[in-house]
Amino acid sequence: MTVRIATWNINSVTARLPKLLEWLESAKPDVLCLQELKCTTEAFPAEAIGELGYQSAAHGTGRWNGVAVLSRIGLDDVVRDLPGQPGYLAEDAMLPVIEPRAVAATCGPVRVWSVYVPNGREVDHAHYRYKLEWLAALRDAVREDTAGDRPFAVLGDYNIAPADEDVYDIAAFEGLTHVTAPERAALTALQEIGLQDVVPRPLKYDHPYTYWDYRQLAFPKNRGMRIDLTYANKPFADAVSDSYVDREARKGKGTSDHAPVVVDLDL
Repeated sequence: MTVRIATWNINSVTARLPKLLEWLESAKPDVLCLQELKCTTEAFPAEAIGELGYQSAAHGTGRWNGVAVLSRIGLDDVVRDLPGQPGYLAEDAMLPVIEPRAVAATCGPVRVWSVYVPNGREVDHAHYRYKLEWLAALRDAVREDTAGDRPFAVLGDYNIAPADEDVYDIAAFEGLTHVTAPERAALTALQEIGLQDVVPRPLKYDHPYTYWDYRQLAFPKNRGMRIDLTYANKPFADAVSDSYVDREARKGKGTSDHAPVVVDLDL
């Protein structure tokens, strides 16, 4: 059987709902991992999405976070949040807040996590330390699923460019997050437990960027980053028949600043 799995930082599912529904009808993914819902779990548009044949498992509080898994091939064993997930302790807060940044589900023959890794903000910021702690918790949470025989992947917005060529100009990122050695070491730690980076092909230009800032004509100038990633175990990676960045979905007005990444499996 062929299974199409995708991941997309939607940057507000409410604002992008028409774009999302249009894309679901045209691309026809069997499973879609969403990030940055910017809506509560209760406000997630499950009914509109359900009319297209998708079940959904959403997890959000309405701020700049939130994740979901949509599936038309089954949705079982849903888990929200990572076991042992750290919270973010803001400077003006008394207690750390556990943010909705991870949801897992079994969809037919495949198990997936949809993750929205913390941004990190600045290297000397508390949010950067939180990011590294969160990535360590992710590694521990997925270790068992990674080692199994079932195709398994962690898809989402990692807010990390794995290599220098995954940003349009590495010199422009000197001293900034998303490209630092500790962040990339966290990706290496995922590889060490048996996950591998499924690198998509670009539909245009020579590198598969997945994110372009709204400002300074970044998209038409292709000043992008590859930060929306698929880290897969061997059974998943061995079944990949194609993977691409759907750059067309980033075009036009009212779009997310990220493009969907599509992975086709032949199982």
